[in-house]
Amino acid sequence: ADAGGEDIESYKKRKIADLENLGRSGGVYIPPFKLARMQEEIEDKTSPEYQRQTWEALRKSINGLVNKVNVGNIKNIVEELFQENLVRGRGLFIRALIRAQMASPGFTHVFAALVAVINSKLPELGDLLIKRIILQFRRAYKRNDKIVTTAAIKFMAHLVNQKVCSELLALHVATLLLERVTDDSIEVCVAFMQEVGQALQELSSAGSQAIFERFRTILHEGEIDRRVQYVIEGLFEVRRKKFADHLMVLEELDLVDDEDQITHEVDLLDETIKGEETLNIFKAVPPEQYASDEAKWKLISNEI
Repeated sequence: ADAGGEDIESYKKRKIADLENLGRSGGVYIPPFKLARMQEEIEDKTSPEYQRQTWEALRKSINGLVNKVNVGNIKNIVEELFQENLVRGRGLFIRALIRAQMASPGFTHVFAALVAVINSKLPELGDLLIKRIILQFRRAYKRNDKIVTTAAIKFMAHLVNQKVCSELLALHVATLLLERVTDDSIEVCVAFMQEVGQALQELSSAGSQAIFERFRTILHEGEIDRRVQYVIEGLFEVRRKKFADHLMVLEELDLVDDEDQITHEVDLLDETIKGEETLNIFKAVPPEQYASDEAKWKLISNEI
């Protein structure tokens, strides 16, 4: 029957909008094939309903790709990611990366390699990632949250290794961690230096030397826990072996030519850094802007 005088077309649109708003929180289950059919029936490819659906599809696709990347498939994943609109979905992409890295810090080198390739074509994504990681590091450091701090600096270390961000950030982080000497801050700094040490020696040998001198002083002062002294000695051992077990970049993850790499300089303590969290949230844009954004992305995507 006629629902209060609205025609069948607007009824359908309203229905789909309602379903989209329900999202995962419950409500009517619609089988995927039926939803797909309803989506196809939306003629207007720039309407807010259609924009919301493409956004949801973009989110799912980016999450899926980021979560399954590994050393073996990274080249294919990069190609698939460039099919998605990464300019519109940049907030989603960075959020997916940070979440995946927090959940699996052991894959940090792979995530950093993925970023390196994407950053070489879309540097605003690399820039946003670094800013968000810095903000995450600062929050975790203030709260003394060792797990999040360790994950954040591991990501920073590998972004320096991949030359996505400059080694100055690494020197800054290490200096900050060694300012207030606590057992935790030293352990975290040692973990960081293991990951980034080889890159620092190559990119800033004076800076690297200064940090190791600071470690040596801390050892000689002997005011730290015996266990932490062993941790520092372990780091000197790693350096003596020329970071053989902690290479700057694995051969199969060295995917960007030096001349294509874009390195960002972001200051660790810059007060003006914004994480632009609103980019993670769907926002409908006027139809003509949506159409022109789509066209622009097609050009960028084809060029890549």
